Amino acid sequence: MEITATLGRFTLNRLQILGRSGIFLFSAISQAFVPPFRIKRLIKEIEFVGSKSFLIVFVTALFTGMVLGIQGYYSLSQFGAEAALGVMVALSIIRELGPVLCALMVTGRAGSAITAEIGIMKITDQFPALEMMAIDPLKYVVSPKVLAGIISLPLLTAFFDLVGIAGGYLVGVKLLGVNEGAYIGKMVAAITFTDIYGGILKSLCFGLLITWIASFMGFTAEPTTEGVSRATTNAVVLTSLSILIVDYILTSLLL
Repeated sequence: MEITATLGRFTLNRLQILGRSGIFLFSAISQAFVPPFRIKRLIKEIEFVGSKSFLIVFVTALFTGMVLGIQGYYSLSQFGAEAALGVMVALSIIRELGPVLCALMVTGRAGSAITAEIGIMKITDQFPALEMMAIDPLKYVVSPKVLAGIISLPLLTAFFDLVGIAGGYLVGVKLLGVNEGAYIGKMVAAITFTDIYGGILKSLCFGLLITWIASFMGFTAEPTTEGVSRATTNAVVLTSLSILIVDYILTSLLL
């Protein structure tokens, strides 16, 4: 009975948290479309989530494409199918690796910072100060971050895809001697709108997940330095696991 009661309390607690987080997200998104519109805040958040993640996304994409180029070449060469290297690299990156790795990199860089920022605002009583000035903290702090994630992640993913394919080209064509025409021609012929659409859809969902979980964890963190530190760690872990789970679900639905 004790085990059953513990399991029940755990389940009810998780359902309660899920419900609170859902209401939190709905409120943040709905408030984003209520005047006044703070465009400068949105641009600032897009710069933070998107522009400042370009370097880490570029490095990750380049070496991911190069590794795929090497591994793909030596795997395909066993069957005399080196000409299909471009197809393998492009489809692997556009369908899976681009959206997932890009989201994981943004989670580590921007997601953790969002949780820490909101948690510190809670410690220093900035939310009551905003309310005293008749400013809704959810609309002023959270809504721009959620919109910035939804806008930035598809753009970063497209950038990741281009750089990753270029990395595979450098290794496959320039280093290992795969025919350039075959690499590009077969790749262009194999990629369909469904592949591109699937990658964009995944990146939109991941952008929402990152900012939603990071903001909620910061908003509900204990108002202590230890509480904010724990919330930041939990946000990164939970967001990373959520990205992998949602990626599997979306892949199953799309295919």
